[in-house]
Amino acid sequence: MSVGEDRSGRRRVANGVTAAITIVACACGLHAAWAAPPPRPLLLAHVMPWFEADPAGRTWGWHWTMGRFDPGKFVDGRPAIASQLRPAAGIYDSSDPHVVEHQLLLMKLSGIDGVIVDWYGRAELWDHARNHRCTQLLIDRAGELGMQVAICYEDKTLADLVKERRIQREDRVSHAAGEIAWLAEHWFPLDHYLRLDDRPVLLSFGHEGLADDEWSRALARAPRPIAYFSEHRRRPAAVGGFDWPVPREGVAAQERFARESRDWPSRIPVAFPRFLDIYAEAGVHASWGRVDDDGGRTFARTLDLALAMQPPFVQIATWNDWGEGTVIEPSVEFGTRDLELLQRTRRRLTPGFTATKDHLSLPDRLLALRRSADDAAGQARLDAVATLIGRLEMAAAGDALRAIETSARP
Repeated sequence: MSVGEDRSGRRRVANGVTAAITIVACACGLHAAWAAPPPRPLLLAHVMPWFEADPAGRTWGWHWTMGRFDPGKFVDGRPAIASQLRPAAGIYDSSDPHVVEHQLLLMKLSGIDGVIVDWYGRAELWDHARNHRCTQLLIDRAGELGMQVAICYEDKTLADLVKERRIQREDRVSHAAGEIAWLAEHWFPLDHYLRLDDRPVLLSFGHEGLADDEWSRALARAPRPIAYFSEHRRRPAAVGGFDWPVPREGVAAQERFARESRDWPSRIPVAFPRFLDIYAEAGVHASWGRVDDDGGRTFARTLDLALAMQPPFVQIATWNDWGEGTVIEPSVEFGTRDLELLQRTRRRLTPGFTATKDHLSLPDRLLALRRSADDAAGQARLDAVATLIGRLEMAAAGDALRAIETSARP
């Protein structure tokens, strides 16, 4: 499947099939690497670190506007954003450390073990360098909260760099190898970086930037062995492939992936709640298609199918691709329903997991206090609460929040 990307940075599929952004939640919580897959699949959420919002300055990044919408205005009582859905936490900025903390704590309480971050590399092209900085923030905070991380590299970035004359076409393999070398030096050695058989896990999204043999050459230059996964199909240099929503095929595409990947050394199936993009309304291009939410049954079915493959990891697509509507991050329309399903699933997989729906309000209360605290001492108290939530000490965290909330009342 040939996957591309609009100039704006949005993914597209050349044959009209979607390329939604994957929330892949990497699972751990103890900063430990393992030499073999754990006894249960790790639940990994694919995160988009690309949202930019400055309400005071009335500036908004492309992923909130798509060049058409103005989030500072309201239409029919709702902010005009590039999404069919509305984030329950409001329009946010991926560079806000309190937002990142809020997202990770919600994941932790939902039974998600970590994140796979959508990464365009470090080049100064469009918003890529900013997204790289946001990725660093996310990786750092995930480690502090006991969650694992992995990178999904956007293959199409290489074609865009050539198109924008940042690199020569003949330098694409060298550029990719340089990005992998940077990852090997800075992120792969982290204790909380996701590993398979003691090798760091790296995904690549799409097939337009490098051909199969070019990926083989780039990976051959890596300073250490890598557990590499390519999208939908297994490239020659890959240990396996990862799946992604195909909206014009729906769940049938997931069933096909299960059959085709059965004999691969490894695979990462996908679970997703729906596909509801806004590209046509934004004037970006035609819609990729639609997969109905079906009252939560789409997510339940795709999650069950993914787990039935008995993989080392399950990728959740996505945490926060608001433009394609694949989000499980709480929304005005669906609330925390999808996170509650993950909690029930995690309790089935791990009987000792005890977080419930009521606990999902803890990060919301913490975020509200973060935004109102204006002194270092107050933020330090909230740091302690975040640590308690990250350890899944929900009762202690609730007590601490009540004490702070009471003391803050006039």
